[in-house]
Amino acid sequence: MIKKEIRITEIKGIRIGQAENPAAGTGCTVFLSEKGMAAGLDVRGGGPASRESELLKPLAAARIIHGILLAGGSAYGLDAAGGVMKYLEERGIGLEVGPSLKVPLVCQADLFDLTVGSSHIRPDFNMGYEACVNGEKGEAGNYRDGNYGAGCGATVGKFAGMDYCMKSGIGSYALQIGSLQVGAVVAVNALGDIYDWKTGKKIAGLLAEDKKTFRSTEELMYASTDIIENKFTGNTTLGVVITNGRFSKSSLCKIGGMAHDGYARSIRPVHTSADGDSIYAVSVGELPADQDLTGTLAAEVVSEAIIRAVQSAASAYGYPGLADS
Repeated sequence: MIKKEIRITEIKGIRIGQAENPAAGTGCTVFLSEKGMAAGLDVRGGGPASRESELLKPLAAARIIHGILLAGGSAYGLDAAGGVMKYLEERGIGLEVGPSLKVPLVCQADLFDLTVGSSHIRPDFNMGYEACVNGEKGEAGNYRDGNYGAGCGATVGKFAGMDYCMKSGIGSYALQIGSLQVGAVVAVNALGDIYDWKTGKKIAGLLAEDKKTFRSTEELMYASTDIIENKFTGNTTLGVVITNGRFSKSSLCKIGGMAHDGYARSIRPVHTSADGDSIYAVSVGELPADQDLTGTLAAEVVSEAIIRAVQSAASAYGYPGLADS
């Protein structure tokens, strides 16, 4: 069958809304499903900041959730999910737990952007709510690649400190084979460097001292065996894989795991102790689909979304971005 590219917003059953504070260098991206969506999660990084992750373990009772929020602000930004819950509550969306009482199930993961813009302004209740309202715009929300939403303060290539990193952002990519649709949205905020997975060419990351050419993060790491206790200069890549294929939570956990191959092909090094690298996988359709095919496509769209994230990022906060080159 022919594989063709589609827009992430062509996958029905989910709305994507974004809100950001460009002056503060932070923001959030929300994924909402009014009818609920089956979801799985795979976390490979050693430093995640997250909320309600236990819901997505196969043994947990919840079979669907109603929202996923990707945000900046590290652990401080976890307050933003309260705004998402308020938005859903006002619309009667959630798990019915009693007469006229529903509890929206919202999962969240945050990246570390506190060293960009203002460290004292983070995604909060109001920004989470605003992102949901922005999701009402058009047919599928106000999603854009680049310096928006959770990608507002994203950067890459930070092993030598923030003076030598580059601006990144949030990116999306989706494919369709027959009736099966698989797409990804990725906020790329990595310690490591970014590569085009098809050519192996480095396209963003750690800059040389002239700030015009690249250095290799891996080679710089190999130069010394000294233990570096604190690499938290601002990391974590967050992704959401969306498919119209019908899958259970356990299958989606596996698909999320396979999607991490997309991180490994495109980010080096990846899954370090200083990253909270996470991928949610969600099902918003009823199409019978093969788990392995979907997971393989998930890895591809994640790699392509990573490329879009760095290519769409404009220079900001003193960090160069590829969108200006």
